[in-house]
Amino acid sequence: GLTTGPFLGGNTHVGEIPYGAGRAGDPPALTLAQRLRELPFRVGRLKTGTPPRLDGRTIDFSVMERQPGDVPTPVFSFAGSRELHPEQVSCHITYTNETTHALIRKDLHRSPMYNGGIESVGPRYCPSIEDKVTRFADRTQHQVFVEPEGLRTHEVYPNGLSTSLPYETQCDFVRSIKGFENVHITRPGYAIEYDFFDPRDLRPSLETRVVRGLYFAGQINGTTGYEEAAAQGLLAGINAARRVQEKEAWVVRRDEAYLGVMVDDLVTRGTLEPYRMFTSRAEFRLLLRQDNADLRLSETAYRLGCLPEARWQAFVQKREAIERETRYLQATRLRPQDVSPAQARKLLGGELRHEYSLYDLLRRPHTSLEQLRRLALGECADIAPDVAEQIEIQARYAGYIERQDAQARHLSQQEHVRLPEDLEYAAITGLSNEACQKLAEIRPRTLGQAARIPGMTSSALSLLLVHLRTREQLKQSA
Repeated sequence: GLTTGPFLGGNTHVGEIPYGAGRAGDPPALTLAQRLRELPFRVGRLKTGTPPRLDGRTIDFSVMERQPGDVPTPVFSFAGSRELHPEQVSCHITYTNETTHALIRKDLHRSPMYNGGIESVGPRYCPSIEDKVTRFADRTQHQVFVEPEGLRTHEVYPNGLSTSLPYETQCDFVRSIKGFENVHITRPGYAIEYDFFDPRDLRPSLETRVVRGLYFAGQINGTTGYEEAAAQGLLAGINAARRVQEKEAWVVRRDEAYLGVMVDDLVTRGTLEPYRMFTSRAEFRLLLRQDNADLRLSETAYRLGCLPEARWQAFVQKREAIERETRYLQATRLRPQDVSPAQARKLLGGELRHEYSLYDLLRRPHTSLEQLRRLALGECADIAPDVAEQIEIQARYAGYIERQDAQARHLSQQEHVRLPEDLEYAAITGLSNEACQKLAEIRPRTLGQAARIPGMTSSALSLLLVHLRTREQLKQSA
């Protein structure tokens, strides 16, 4: 597998000085880039950038707005423990000002993004400070998040100051910002251009169509962002291992994980700019919540051999506890005579006029599982917080979740209609040249993926379906 980041043909820019690098201080991968360009991949160039790094010992944090971490401290994994986490370190917020903007404008002609030194496309939603000052000229300030690089370093990451201006200009405009007046820049910011390969040349397993057994993940596929790259690396690694084991590849559905949305977008639509994963890209985002990630994916992870036995057993116990408590709530009913009007108004938001199950009452706003149990039984069973949270969410949003479930099931019907890799689209009578070209180029795995190709019409899909049925009938009669 290849996870090359920005190293393929990497060209770094600090002001008017370009130099070959995969990142500051590391040489680019030129030979590999050249070899890949010799293969029949579609290749392009993209750009990303980074802010200068600052010495935190030279920053005046007392004049900045402190941004403490969440309370209670969140854990990254369902198996995580707050007790094992290191002590939280706060971030801070400061702002650029009109002096900062004037210093940037004065030297814009020395920025490679504005003097023709860089022509590649950068991330749409992570603009450089030069872009912010130029595109939002009416703004008198821009927010800067001052983030520690780690617990054992003094380096600080000023998020919001990505730049490729010359080093001396960076020193000037950074020191014009409140709290940075005496700051020492440990490493200058820079922009970097690099090769990427059209992700439409990939299968949904992230195996390349050009070279069997070769997998791509991360920026080489046109994405940007740490989580985007890590998720692709996970998928590519799993499928590379399954390829060696001669097992079927794991293809993630759009209603199963954001990873499925991202990969389907990439292999179906491709990208002309660095791709970021947003919740708005997912049509089933109500199903793809962070609270139910274990319910969605633990069974698959266990089947793939990625979940240890102890974690699997812990998940099974949690799932059984949710199902058991849900059955109890659905079976236990509360009558108007069981609760005083005052209690009903306080805990249920209104008087109880009819008999309801506890599960139905849990759908009322501001009503918790603990309150209902105390109201019905005068006590509260020992229910784990994550179990209670899941039950409350499922009850409260049941109607919306059921609606999206129905939509996902409808989509899955199309996903189950497989399209043979050797299908001759040009031989399908009535299919337009545009549809033939796009289908032959992308080679969708299923009818559902074909439906998501931009410009694909319902009539083209109907012709596809009729052709598949005719093909199957001929095969059976042969």
